[in-house]
Amino acid sequence: MDLRQLASLVAVADHGSFTAAAAALHTVQSNVSAHVAKLERELGAALVDRGTGQLTEEGELVAARARRIHAELEGAAADVAALHTEVTGRVRLGMIGTTARWLAPVLMEAMTQRHPGVRLVVTDATTSSLLPQLSAGRLDLAVVNLPVDDAELTSEELFDEDTILLTPGDHPLAGRSEVHLSELAEVPLLLEPPGTGFRDVLDAHARDAGIELVSSAEVDGMRLLASLAFQGFGATVVPSSAAPRWLEGDWRRIPVRGLGGRVVGVAWRRRGLLAAPARALRTVLADVVVTEAPHQPGITPSAV
Repeated sequence: MDLRQLASLVAVADHGSFTAAAAALHTVQSNVSAHVAKLERELGAALVDRGTGQLTEEGELVAARARRIHAELEGAAADVAALHTEVTGRVRLGMIGTTARWLAPVLMEAMTQRHPGVRLVVTDATTSSLLPQLSAGRLDLAVVNLPVDDAELTSEELFDEDTILLTPGDHPLAGRSEVHLSELAEVPLLLEPPGTGFRDVLDAHARDAGIELVSSAEVDGMRLLASLAFQGFGATVVPSSAAPRWLEGDWRRIPVRGLGGRVVGVAWRRRGLLAAPARALRTVLADVVVTEAPHQPGITPSAV
């Protein structure tokens, strides 16, 4: 088993075929096929379904470990370089969209100023999409909704965020200065699906209040939920940052009493040491949140 074999398998996983994998690796298809075949013989299992080009269950397991091995090797090179010069290398950060809207620009600027040799790659997605990528080694860090229910990951809090009711201007509740959670029992709402972190917290608060929230539609994505409300498709319960005050339109932000906010934090894999670029990013991220979060409506840094 060598790194070329592992790289070939990961390339097939990422690009969906031997031909595309070869192009990505700047080699020929026969080399990729030979590397994968040798790996299969050594492990005694088929790793790629030749009919579909997709990885088998065994292949997915090996590819996940191969990504971690590659990340550790990149980290080793970055750590050694950091001992002698400035921190250099690549760090891959996932971030939920509502937070990325205000945090990503200032974070990128801060990283450029403090660590110009680090190349920051940001992925904008939902928590339910980011966590599997983090576990599989496709990301080094991820800013997500907490808590994180994954034994392979650990996390720390960054900030608390108020939860609001967002309605179109013509909604029956649009004229209210605030509502109580119990008043939402009979109100059809645009909500995230059950099983997503934010929805599970909402449902827990609803149970404590003796009610059940009714969904008119379910969407896994805060910004899309907010956009639907902006366009008049109904009311939704979202974090404060999903509805920035600078955004114009006929819609209302309404505080909800009896409903806790969400906690946002940064997560990373338990196993393995964070490489120097990721450690640098984690430090800068915490600093930026402390300075920038107080300027965002409804957001309080956890460190304060």
